[in-house]
Amino acid sequence: MGFSFKPLWRLLVDRDMSKTEYRVSLGISSATLAKMGKGEYVSMEVLDKTCNHFGVPLHEVVEHTKDETPPA
Repeated sequence: MGFSFKPLWRLLVDRDMSKTEYRVSLGISSATLAKMGKGEYVSMEVLDKTCNHFGVPLHEVVEHTKDETPPA
């Protein structure tokens, strides 16, 4: 894909919060959390809720990663 949620997972560890606690506190679905775990796209609403909840900028939640596949 093109994004990684590693910064979010580190943030959860720093805040001593499990992924389940994060999901419940933000009111997001388990399917959305699974997408995040796979580095798949999620809505801007989820990213906005996450940034507001933790009081952090977007780069502390998600990072862009370079695609390994060459363009067609």
